[in-house]
Order: sequence, then C-alpha cells, then structure tokens
Amino acid sequence: MSDQTKPFSIDLGNLRTRRKEVSTEAIGRADVAAEQHGFVNREGQGRRGRRPSPRTGQVHAKVMPNVAEEIAEEARRRGVQQGVLVEEAWELYKQQTR
Repeated sequence: MSDQTKPFSIDLGNLRTRRKEVSTEAIGRADVAAEQHGFVNREGQGRRGRRPSPRTGQVHAKVMPNVAEEIAEEARRRGVQQGVLVEEAWELYKQQTR
C-alpha cells in the first residue's frame, strides 16, 4: 500500500522533539495569545471555599449512649454545638481542680 491510501498513518521516524521556550518574552507572547482566545490568567486565584474554623482540634470522646443523648439534647436546647459544651465542661473542671 502507498502512503496515499492510509491518510491517518504517521511516520514515527520523521517525528522530532523540540524544547519548550521558557524565556519571559515567549511566556509573555503566549499569555497575550491566550487572552485573545479567551483563556484565563495563569496566576492562582487564592484559596477558594470555606474559611478554616478557629476550632481545629477535634476531640472524639467515646461516651455511653445515654450521655451522648443528654449532651446532644442540651446542645440542641441551647442552640450551640456539642463542642461548645465540651469546652465549657473543661473550663469548669480546670476551675475545680486548681
């Protein structure tokens, strides 16, 4: 078969590699061309999403089921997270042990 009958065949022997231009001028030209074609800026936009909480330490206390229910009920009644109750209980403990 001749090369004309196989339109999608590639002669791997003729392929050559080129080094990518890394000069500031080449990057500038690429940036200008990208902007003209609607591509966005390469610079990062900063961290997206939810801001980190100041309460980063997690305490996973295993308690008896009745204690867990009482803590959850008190947190719901007061409209706070269960961690707030744990923090308050810890403060009371520290005051009593001094």
